[in-house]
Amino acid sequence: MHHDSGQDTTGGDNRVRKGARAAMLLLLAINLFNYLDRQVLAAVVPQVRDELLADPENSGPVVKVFLNILGSVLGANPENAMMGLLAMAFMVTYMLAAPVLSSLPLKRWMVIAGGIAIWSLASGATGLAMSFGVLLLTRCFVGIGEAAYGPVGPAVLSDYFPKSKRGMVLSAFYIAIPVGSALGFLFGGYVAATMGWRWAFYLVVPPGLLLAGLCLLMREPEAVAGAREAKPKSSRLKEYWLFLRNRSFLLNNLAMTAMTFAIGGMGFWMPTYAFEYRHAGSLASVNMIFGAILVVSGLSATFFGGWLADKLANRWSGSYFWVSGISMIIGFPLFLLVLVVPFPYAWIFVFLSCFCLFMNTGPANTAMANCIHTALRPSAFALCILITHAFGDVISPLVIGAITDATNMNVAFFVVGLMILVGGVIWLVAAPGLQKDMDAADDQLKLLK
Repeated sequence: MHHDSGQDTTGGDNRVRKGARAAMLLLLAINLFNYLDRQVLAAVVPQVRDELLADPENSGPVVKVFLNILGSVLGANPENAMMGLLAMAFMVTYMLAAPVLSSLPLKRWMVIAGGIAIWSLASGATGLAMSFGVLLLTRCFVGIGEAAYGPVGPAVLSDYFPKSKRGMVLSAFYIAIPVGSALGFLFGGYVAATMGWRWAFYLVVPPGLLLAGLCLLMREPEAVAGAREAKPKSSRLKEYWLFLRNRSFLLNNLAMTAMTFAIGGMGFWMPTYAFEYRHAGSLASVNMIFGAILVVSGLSATFFGGWLADKLANRWSGSYFWVSGISMIIGFPLFLLVLVVPFPYAWIFVFLSCFCLFMNTGPANTAMANCIHTALRPSAFALCILITHAFGDVISPLVIGAITDATNMNVAFFVVGLMILVGGVIWLVAAPGLQKDMDAADDQLKLLK
């Protein structure tokens, strides 16, 4: 089935769309800020917990309900589980709002701009929160703002670049996960130590509003916009059923769910783990070391994973899944060593396990873009967000906090290690069938008619 030049699901069109460089730079900046904004809270968990959960009896009726429920389950003081609940509230609203906001009948750059403005203002409101209940509400609004951007950003970027360049481009885009997260730890830790934890949230508002304004100046590629207009009208459930029957899409999402559980749990709790449980130094120094590890391992591994998968694509069928799976299998024993090797030497294995985790980011997302028709990508990324976060980092901070309250944090982090192993195995199982699903992407619109 032949498509016009706007349909970049085929491998033959190797043109980069007009405005691709500007779009790449802006979306990368937004994604960096996106993950910085998420991890600021993780950097200040002890301060927030000590201030807003210091007096549970006077914390308000909503918070008391959560405290009673978690306390009855855990049989202990559930403060750590309550902090995990903040991350969970953000992720729940994020994953539920993503499918809705990704289908708004607006220009995609406008949707992105609105999302950035909402999450930036909500972050500022987080700093103003005088109770845990209000803090919980502001994190929900941060999730809504990011849901407008999450599925649309990578879909827009994929449309600017052909399949042959998409692996490296999406890998560059996703360096924001480690680098932005690291900046969140460094920025949050430094500002909290010098100005107080609330200022860490106030200071993210102005740059966020600036990025939102820049989005309003952007235009989408005309040919790609025309391809989306040619998409037949169909229900969102019909599209989702089409995606879930795609073996590569389904297995990729299961593996990404396991990875997301591991990264979400590790990212939220690692500073607290090293500081409180392993006594690796002051909270500020732990945030700085972990942030530096995320920057170096994330930059090098994300680029290396994307480059390697692209390099092997023509000679090794399913290379995007092979690279992702093998890197996770190697990362499993390296992460277990973090739990037994004394600090500061354990930081070496934190670095190596993070390197293995981040190697799959570009390849896994590239595989998803390549096995879905360009007109359907926003819907596909939205469903991916729903699946991977619902069973991944929505629950992992709370699960790890609850296991910690009931046992200890080493036991909780062992669960993280198991999820790394599970993700690797699923990608290896999925790899042999990837090329077939990529080749069939051109014909997906016919199945919706």
